[in-house]
Amino acid sequence: MGTSLTQVLKDIVPLDEAAMQAARERQDILTKPHGSLGRLEELSIKIAGIMGTPVPKLENKAIITMAGDHGVVAEGTSLYPQEVTPQMVYNFLNGGAAINVLGKHVGARVIVVDMGVAAGLPEHPDMVCKMMGLGTENMAKGPAMTREQATGCVQMGIDVVEDEIAKGLDIVGTGDMGIGNTTASSAVCAVITGESVENVTGRGTGLDDEGVAHKVRVIQKALEVNKPDPKDAIDVLAKVGGFEIGGIAGVILGAAAHRVPVMIDGFISGAGALIAAGLCSQAKDYMIAAHTSVEIGHRAILKHLGVTSYLDLNMRLGEGTGAALGIFLAEASTSILAGMATFGEAGVTEAE
Repeated sequence: MGTSLTQVLKDIVPLDEAAMQAARERQDILTKPHGSLGRLEELSIKIAGIMGTPVPKLENKAIITMAGDHGVVAEGTSLYPQEVTPQMVYNFLNGGAAINVLGKHVGARVIVVDMGVAAGLPEHPDMVCKMMGLGTENMAKGPAMTREQATGCVQMGIDVVEDEIAKGLDIVGTGDMGIGNTTASSAVCAVITGESVENVTGRGTGLDDEGVAHKVRVIQKALEVNKPDPKDAIDVLAKVGGFEIGGIAGVILGAAAHRVPVMIDGFISGAGALIAAGLCSQAKDYMIAAHTSVEIGHRAILKHLGVTSYLDLNMRLGEGTGAALGIFLAEASTSILAGMATFGEAGVTEAE
């Protein structure tokens, strides 16, 4: 077991202001008009602050894709049956999914984690098993998991990211797989942001209007039955969350404690980010929002976290696909900071 959750929360410190100032000063003397690379400049400065170095390098990249099932699918909130979760996990392991292609494209290794796939997956050399149970319980009838399981999920996420840090890790992306996980994420989002269920519940895998209305009713029932406490992130996770959502929260917290930038994917990763921020507000500084998902609740999450995403491509796949593209931008930003000549070096006259 890695560092305990209690210790990880203590280890998350403010960003390194001196490193950020040095990065900012370097950006200002590179051969370009002041601020002309816009948010790419900001991104490199933030990464400098996260990593505690004025000119950071992002050489070792990984995307951690957490898989778990949801008991609430028994209420008919998804178009796809639960057996799609293990089928997609095998697709990840065989290298055939979008995340495999995009991970390879940006030079990031993809780590597939079984947090609790209901089918019970056999051991596989390329899969990390951190199983908390055979899927969560049906949150429309009671808590999705016990409080102990919820804390355990977060700890498992910490353990996974610390194992990757030991191998060498400069930036990590979050990803997810699990039929029914937009239902759980909408519930988490509604509780923590205070938005109405209707305002944060989308089509998921492609529900029609009637399907969305049914999904809203199921989530409202789950909130009435469980009464999760918005000020207690573990309570929210236990009552209406998912094993993979807790795992993602752990990855974020573990990375933050080790000064590793975290590229947050879409809606499900966003729900994990809400849990992480609920446990440690400081962790928000280590999060970079890759993109804005089509799932309507994602905008409420980004607003609540106080972060602005870098891309808006009408994506809603999950898996870590948006995070992979975000990692590409992060690497581009730090390459500019490190690789461009200054006015002095290039012999270019600066602006008056």
